[in-house]
Amino acid sequence: MPALGEYANVYNSALEVLRQKGYRIWKNERADMFCAEKDGWDFMADGAVALLGLVAMYEFHGPEAYSEYWWKKEGPLDFPNLPTDPPDYDAVWEKKPK
Repeated sequence: MPALGEYANVYNSALEVLRQKGYRIWKNERADMFCAEKDGWDFMADGAVALLGLVAMYEFHGPEAYSEYWWKKEGPLDFPNLPTDPPDYDAVWEKKPK
């Protein structure tokens, strides 16, 4: 079990993070999508956690003006070729408190 996963019980927390960051948030009922806007930059996603992820991409890149593919970042990870085995690590939820 991961320390945190994308489930409906996380939606309120994700929406509150967005609200505290100054985003206006709404649910587009017709499209059944979650939406956020701040300073003219608008975002739309299937869920609140995904919406927070899109906003994180925007904040990471910090574009000053809109351009096509402003969000694209090349790197060593490639979606179709992601490893299928997790790396070795000590999960925080498996550690016993001292």
